[in-house]
Formats: sequence, structure tokens, C-alpha cells
Amino acid sequence: MKWTPVVFLGVLMVVLFGCSAGQDAVGSGEEKVKVVTTIAQIGDVAAHIGGDNVEVESLMGPGDDPHLYNAVQGDIKKLDQADIIFYNGLHLEGQMGEIFREMRQKKPTVAVAKGIPEDQLLTDPQNPGIIDPHVWFDIAIWKQAAEAIRDELIEIDPDNETAYERNTVDYLKDLTELEDYAQERIMEIPEESRVLVTAHDAFNYFGNAFGFEVIGLQGLSTESDYGLTDIQRIIDVLAERNIKAVFVESSVSERSINAVVEGAGEAGHEVKIGGELYSDAMGEEGTVEGTYLGMYRHNIDTIVESLK
Repeated sequence: MKWTPVVFLGVLMVVLFGCSAGQDAVGSGEEKVKVVTTIAQIGDVAAHIGGDNVEVESLMGPGDDPHLYNAVQGDIKKLDQADIIFYNGLHLEGQMGEIFREMRQKKPTVAVAKGIPEDQLLTDPQNPGIIDPHVWFDIAIWKQAAEAIRDELIEIDPDNETAYERNTVDYLKDLTELEDYAQERIMEIPEESRVLVTAHDAFNYFGNAFGFEVIGLQGLSTESDYGLTDIQRIIDVLAERNIKAVFVESSVSERSINAVVEGAGEAGHEVKIGGELYSDAMGEEGTVEGTYLGMYRHNIDTIVESLK
């Protein structure tokens, strides 16, 4: 069900004032801190840092595109019952701005990317005024988001500060090991072959961190249109650079990339689908790819095996 602004605000106000009275105080007794996040990448970090002291739920699951995501009635209830809300904050969740503004009036509603220094943020090459929200693909930057989550959990639940600090130290160590693994594996790809072609521009932070040229058929948001000119532009690059593989994304239709593969073949340049990458969504819950660390490692292995 999609919401018009008038209907949505009406339902939101009913939920806000009708459900909030019975909420327990944060950190009281045996109650866990109820954390709700938008994308699962943020949820996974919150779960690692919060440990046994939090209960985390993400609104968006495998295959969900945050650029196009519209809140449903159940989401509003989950947000209202949360003790704290974490979201990206760089217009990734483009349809949910009004929700965050309303929720911020009654509980901590935290944009985890807002504290990242401006000089570390990338912008859209075609629209320099638009900031790229896909910050989780630069591990060094994502560490800052993890620290922001830690600080907010300590603020709302100071009794468990020691646990949050300890869990963050452990998680940052895991992130450093992942970064080292990625650097080592990418050395297997010849420098001239480090060109990553995907459906949309989700991997610019990845490219900036590891020395890849990143080419997306669509822009930063999957709301961006593409046409025959865009497809031909990609085909020309594939042929000119002798690129042998392009990649689909788990949260984006394969149609656009398949059109590139077919067009390249008709132009006499054979190119294959190198595999599926996780971009705006992670894998199924309970799988390795359903965690940030597992998702990232999967992407690294898939890219390296296809381009080396």
C-alpha cells in the first residue's frame, strides 16, 4: 500500500499519539533497547554493537530498493515502538523524509552518515550538488558510522556503556580485517582491468577506496532514467577497455544490464554477467551474505573472480 502525504500524516499522528503512552523507559529492568533501522546494513552494525542489550529490526530486507521504498502501515508502528531509530541521512531513503521529521520530535532519530566529514563524502559526477549516500562501501568511512551508532546507544542506555564500547572495539577489528582482505584480493586483478560496470552508481565509494573506475548505467538513485544513449555509452567503454564482465545487483532489475550485454554482443564484443553484487540491500537473513561482513566479502570475491 502506498501513502499519499495527507493520508500518511493522518495515520502517522494517530499512531504517534495512540501507541506511545505504554512504552517502557529505555534501560529499565530487563528491557532491551528497541532499535529500528531502515537498511539492513545499518541494522547489522547496530546488532553487533548492541549485542545482548538491544533488539534490532530493519524495515528494508533483501531485494528492497531504499531509493524507491515507501513506508507501509506496519513500518509506522515499528518506528513508533522503537526506542531509537537509525537511518542513512544522505537522502538514500528518499520517500521517508517526512517520517523522520515527525519521529524526531519524540525520540532519537539518528542519521548515521550525517557526522561524516564533508571532505570524505563523494558527489554525483553529473550533479555535484547531490551527495552519494552509499557510504558503507568505504570501510574506513563505515567505521565512523559504527562509532556514531555506539555513541547514540550509550547516550540512550548509559548503564551498558562498557558493553557497547567493548563490542565496538571488536567490530572495528573485524572491519579492519575485512579491509585488509579486500586489499589483498584486489591485487589479483590487473590494474587495467579494475573497471566495475553495474546497474547504478552504488559503488563509487568502493572504487575510491580500492582504485576502481566505476561505471553505472543509472545515476546514484535507481529513480534515474536511462535510455539507448546510456546503454551505447556503456557498450563503447566495454569495447574500448576490453572489459569482459559486468555485474547485476540484488536490489535492481537485471533488465538494464542484460540490455548492455546483448548490445555489446551485437556490436561484436562478448561480455558476460560476472555475478550478482549486493549494493543497496544485503542477502537473506540467516545467511553469510545477510551480514555486512559477509555481503562485502561476497562482493569482493565475485568481482575478483570475474575480472582477474
